[in-house]
Amino acid sequence: MRVAIEAMLDYTMAQPVDVLLAIEVAEMIDQAIVEDRLTISGVDALRPVPGDDMIGRRTWMNAQGHFHAQYRATVDIDRVTGPLTGLGIALRRELPAGVIPYLWPSRYCESDRFEAFVRREFPNLQGGDQVQAMADWIHDHLDYCAGTSDVSTTAADTFVQRQGVCRDFAHLMASFARAAGIPARLVSAYALDLQPPDFHAVVEVWLEDGWRIVDATKLADPAGIVRIGVGRDATDIAFMTVFGSTTLNQQTVQVKKLD
Repeated sequence: MRVAIEAMLDYTMAQPVDVLLAIEVAEMIDQAIVEDRLTISGVDALRPVPGDDMIGRRTWMNAQGHFHAQYRATVDIDRVTGPLTGLGIALRRELPAGVIPYLWPSRYCESDRFEAFVRREFPNLQGGDQVQAMADWIHDHLDYCAGTSDVSTTAADTFVQRQGVCRDFAHLMASFARAAGIPARLVSAYALDLQPPDFHAVVEVWLEDGWRIVDATKLADPAGIVRIGVGRDATDIAFMTVFGSTTLNQQTVQVKKLD
């Protein structure tokens, strides 16, 4: 499947600020970039750096005044998707080195606080069956509500409030999985048919011998997900990190299927 992606960010920086931008599609085995172009105004020289796990890239810059970024990409997605149920859990002692850190709690995913809950709520389930049950529980018990969380909201906060946006659903999903001993990482992405169109956050869990995409919001089909970057939690996958103050003027994201 071929998709066209367009993202536009328009901000005002009252003072000079360092910006770390991460909106470019990652080149991966199941998503190939046919062409892409990033153009930015209102900044000094750009310095690209690899993303976490060497997936995708971020770009450093210093910005002041009117900041405008435009990104366009054409991407071929060649991904086999199927049910999580029936997939086995990998033995911890056999995990690849790069997967091991995703077993542990992080700033926004306090997985150690959910161990008792996961044991009680999802007994006698393992691997993909347990992950699917967790995703279903989150979808059924949380309301998707814009403006109900902020940059300080953690998985524990979301669990109590029972509402949030994709970032919050993903934090809770990753926390549940890690509490069950299943590696889980957050993924920033573009998503086909997402409503309303925006940057999206989902989770990948390590089952059997690879990463599997899970969207607890059920707003996007994993077959139409295009990854930007991965990390422990929202700290690592933010599409733009500004080290200072900024004002949002306008921001748009569009993903269209081409064939």
